[in-house]
Amino acid sequence: MGRRPAAAFGATYASAGVDLGAADEVVARIARLAAGTVRDGVVGGIGGFGALFELDTVRYRHPVLVSSTDGVGTKMLVARAMGRYDTVGVDLVAMCVDDLVCSGAEPLFLLDYVATGRIEPDRVAELVEGIALGCRRAGCALIGGETAEHPGAMGGDDLDVAGFALGVVERGTELGPHRVRPGDLLVGLRSPGLRSIGYSLVRHVLLERSARSLDDPAWPGAPRSLGEELLEPSVIYAPAVRRALAAEPGGVHACAHVTGGGLAANLSRVLPDGCDARVERGSWEVPEIFTEIARAGVDEDEMRRVFNLGIGMVLVVAEDSAGPAADALAAEGVGSSVIGRVAAGSKQVVER
Repeated sequence: MGRRPAAAFGATYASAGVDLGAADEVVARIARLAAGTVRDGVVGGIGGFGALFELDTVRYRHPVLVSSTDGVGTKMLVARAMGRYDTVGVDLVAMCVDDLVCSGAEPLFLLDYVATGRIEPDRVAELVEGIALGCRRAGCALIGGETAEHPGAMGGDDLDVAGFALGVVERGTELGPHRVRPGDLLVGLRSPGLRSIGYSLVRHVLLERSARSLDDPAWPGAPRSLGEELLEPSVIYAPAVRRALAAEPGGVHACAHVTGGGLAANLSRVLPDGCDARVERGSWEVPEIFTEIARAGVDEDEMRRVFNLGIGMVLVVAEDSAGPAADALAAEGVGSSVIGRVAAGSKQVVER
């Protein structure tokens, strides 16, 4: 009695599917990548139980902290099919920090969470290289994170990532519906690709129903493949928006990040009672990839409900601030155009 079967002896974490050696290698590589994103406020480095950041209370006398979290959705499945993970790292940062800046916040730092069925150090490092690049573009620090190996719960090739970002804005300067008024102009910030939105529908109509290959041209005569087009990294708008805020203090009233739900659903979030947003549909060029998706069997109403159609963010600005704001955006490499205006109404987005 009390004797254990021989098979119970000698079991290791590795035999259960968790490779601690690979995990240690990933931590060391990530620490080097994170070091390249250090900014003022970072205390210490990767490796502690909690990441430390000192808030500048001289610059921000009445700081309001702003937080956000997001992922990249099923765009990760396209990355896996292409065997390329760096661009989705940039996407992750964009999805997080571009939510923060809608309050006018300065992004301070980001943490990531990578989950996989089997740790492959090169693959995880490539993903985090993209995250580090995105953080440098956004001006925030990659301050910590977690890489979790989940054998049994996830397949060996499965990989997913989430990000958690923190920013700060001075109390009283927050952007939002409370500052929007009739007569304000809508300045649309251009997006050359899909960002990280609608990929379940894209994969369904292009890869499943139309049986397209990721190696095919993105559209007839396209200069690159469909896979390369679908992995176009998101523009990170936060630095350009922050520059516009500095160029026109008080002139930028609200900011809408156009993610899931399209232009109408997200623009409505920054409208106060008594105001409509009137959008002129022909005021910007819709990227060709959206035409290709529609051609594969998605009607116009669904396209507008799901995708941004080439406008990744909208600034609501005072009429006399639209020009200087556009100049500030252009100085950061972000193209824009006036796509409509705010008018008296009932909190509707009217596209015509």
